[in-house]
Amino acid sequence: MPVDHIRYDILVQDALRGMVRNVLTDAAKNGLVGDHHFFITFDTTAEGVELSDRLRQQYPEDMRIVLQHQFWGMKVGDDAFEVGLSFSGVAEKLVIPFAAVKVFYDPSVEFKLQFETLADTEEDDTTADQPLKTVEPSSDGADKPEPARKADAATAESDPDEPPSGGAEVVRLDRFRKK
Repeated sequence: MPVDHIRYDILVQDALRGMVRNVLTDAAKNGLVGDHHFFITFDTTAEGVELSDRLRQQYPEDMRIVLQHQFWGMKVGDDAFEVGLSFSGVAEKLVIPFAAVKVFYDPSVEFKLQFETLADTEEDDTTADQPLKTVEPSSDGADKPEPARKADAATAESDPDEPPSGGAEVVRLDRFRKK
């Protein structure tokens, strides 16, 4: 197998993290529009993650937050974002580097990005499908853990040029190649 000296996999992930940065920057400036809201799962052990000792004890490896109704003070930088959330009635500020983000999911449009890290590729694949707790701050200050949700990609098994029944169109790259 040839060696990829350019590391396209890393370049693509960096570009997609940039898209997440753009989406969060827009949400910080304009708020969330329509039904858009975000589930963000991140590695709590990653370098640069800032959260209280209480939350770090509760979520020693991964944490999923929901940015929907009750968040404030979101600031987005080149390498990280910070956001204020309430957990069990206690206001917390979280700083999350984009490199620590493992999953970005907008359930309103079934859009999901799942990022891999070099450590992930070295781990046993059996840990990848384990559910995570979701922490959704509520208006009454109580946290609502939810089971992890997975967005399954639609697959077209019959005609590859036929769009799937979910409404999204699958576009084959062959259409754009010069012949």
